Parts: sequence; C-alpha cells; structure tokens
Amino acid sequence: MFIQQPFDEFLGFQYERTETGEVTVTLPVKPLHVNSAGVVHGGIISTLADVALSNTMKPDMNGKQTSVTLDLNVTFLKGAKSDQLIAYAEIIKAGKTLTHAECRITDAAGVLVAKAKGIFFNT
Repeated sequence: MFIQQPFDEFLGFQYERTETGEVTVTLPVKPLHVNSAGVVHGGIISTLADVALSNTMKPDMNGKQTSVTLDLNVTFLKGAKSDQLIAYAEIIKAGKTLTHAECRITDAAGVLVAKAKGIFFNT
C-alpha cells in the first residue's frame, strides 16, 4: 500500500515497492511538467523526490502517511528532457522519531538527473 493523495494522482505517479524501506516511483512526463527552458520543472522533480522518500515508510491502514517531511535537499545534476523520470528511494536510518532517506532520480535512459535526501518526523 502507498500513501493516497489526489495531488500524486494528478501528477500521474506510478509506485512499486521493491523491498521493505525501498520504493520506485515513476513519473510519465507530460507537457505541463516542462518549463520554458524545455526541461522538467525543478518543482516537479522535487515533488517526485519527496513523494518517493515519503513512501519508503508504509502508510497506515487507511492510506494516510505516517511521517512528515522535516528537511528535504534536492541537488539537480542535469536538465531532464526524458518522457519518463524514475525515483529510487530507500531508508538509510529509521529511528523512533526520525527517519533518514535518500533518493536518486534518473531519466528513461538511466541518466542521473537529480539526487535527494530527506529527514522525516514519524507521527
């Protein structure tokens, strides 16, 4: 099960749990995701990272998130011009109160376009 949010559905995210504490989230890129420079908007990439990182922690039985983002750092490495972006996220350290997770975002060819890390407060 993954966090159920209308915004994520609007963006078209597709989820796959690869291991406990690891997820892959795919974004089929649409014209509305692309900025005037012809690359995927940084806000979309940041959202993809945040969603992937947040979903490393399983939601409750009602599909509600069990953590909130305290800190999110995204480093953009290359302009994304692909028709698909894939975020690979994993928990690095899960504590009682805080969870640390990292994410790599690649284009359809496997080229790394961004990296992210986050700290989450477990509610």
